[in-house]
Order: sequence, then structure tokens, then C-alpha cells
Amino acid sequence: MTLIYGHRGAKGEAPENTLRSFQQCLEHGVMRCELDLHLSRDGELMVIHDPTLKRTTGRRGKVVEHDAAELVEYDARQGGPGAVQPCPIPRLSELFEKCPFEHWQLEVKSASKVRAARTVEAIAALAEKFGISDKVTVTSSSREVLRALQRLAPHLSRGLVAEYSWLDPIKVALHYDCQYLALNWTLCTPERLLKAQKAGLHVTVWTVNEPALMRRLADFGADSIITDFPGLAVRTLSS
Repeated sequence: MTLIYGHRGAKGEAPENTLRSFQQCLEHGVMRCELDLHLSRDGELMVIHDPTLKRTTGRRGKVVEHDAAELVEYDARQGGPGAVQPCPIPRLSELFEKCPFEHWQLEVKSASKVRAARTVEAIAALAEKFGISDKVTVTSSSREVLRALQRLAPHLSRGLVAEYSWLDPIKVALHYDCQYLALNWTLCTPERLLKAQKAGLHVTVWTVNEPALMRRLADFGADSIITDFPGLAVRTLSS
């Protein structure tokens, strides 16, 4: 049975990485989500994909140049369709509080050694505070982030995000003791999938929006898919 993760909530149906988007995902009965994290200037985990504010809020500057209290006032409605009401950038703590997901894939973009360490420590502390350390997998394409996870939060599940295959993604994932391998769908051949699963990896495939591709990956035996359209995925994979 291939599991479904909502990408940035339900990115194709609501403004990405906003509370509305995650609620939409839950309304489809999809109890797993993927999201992106950046630290605010005062060290809070903010749910936003880009390091800059422009694309989703229309504002200038970087996430890291603003305190959390400012960021939660910014309307991130430009990051997607279908919102009549303002959709602020959420703190991760707000989502943990309001969204009863069974599993969270928290993606951390590349970061300096210091920043990676601060982000990992903040995630570990917050997951522990909410008692959901066992429901979290921290994913990254950054070796710096994966090293920080090994060093500072070895109890948290971790995953390699792989977009290109010039380095063997399975080998890299195992090198960092990952439990998850988040593969770009173009890399997900039946051979690679089987090899990864034999090595004990959960293979999650992104970003899967076409019904034909959803069915194909389910037939291959992908452990999970990450999609902008969780409602469509539910209909496609249950039919």
C-alpha cells in the first residue's frame, strides 16, 4: 500500500506551507505531510520553502532577517491558489499544535555548519516538547544537515533528498544512516526502488501530480508519494 504525503500541505489546492494548506490535506483524510523549514532571526522554526519572502508574500528580504513575531504577520497567499482569507507564514509549533498528522517529513535546505546545528537542535527540542519525536523524519539534500542530525539528534529519523543521480543516492543515504530516501520521481526506477528497499530504506517519491504516474509508482511498490494534490491522490490510489 503506497502512502500519501501532502506536499507543503496541499500545494496545488491552497497556498503552500500555510495552516490552510495543511488543514486541506487533513480534510482529504491524508494524515502525512511534507514541509520546509527556515529559522527566523530569533531562532524559531518557520514553515516556508524559500530562504526569501518575495515569492510567497511579495515582501523583500530573507526569512532570517525577521523575527518570528513579524513573520507570522506576513500573508503568504501568493504561494498558491484558492485563498480568500489571508494565510500567514506559520511557526512549526502552531502546526504541531493544530494538525494531528501521523507523520511529518520536515525538509531543511542547505545550511552552514552553525545554522544546520541550530536548526536540528530546534527541531529535536520542539518534537520532544510535543511528544512526537517518533512521528518526525528530518530530510535534506545537505550533507551538513545530515551530519548535524547524526551528531546532535541521532534519535530522530532522517532522510536524504535526492534530485540527481550523479552520486548513488542509496549509498549516500546509507552513509548518513538514513531511514528515508526522498527520490525525485525521475530517479525512481523499479531497480533502484527495490535496491533501496532491500537496504532497509523507506522510499518516498516527489512531486507526483499525474494520476498515471501515481498508479505507476504504486505498481512499482513505492512506499509513499509526495503530491501537491492529496485529494486527487486519494481518489486515484483508492480506485
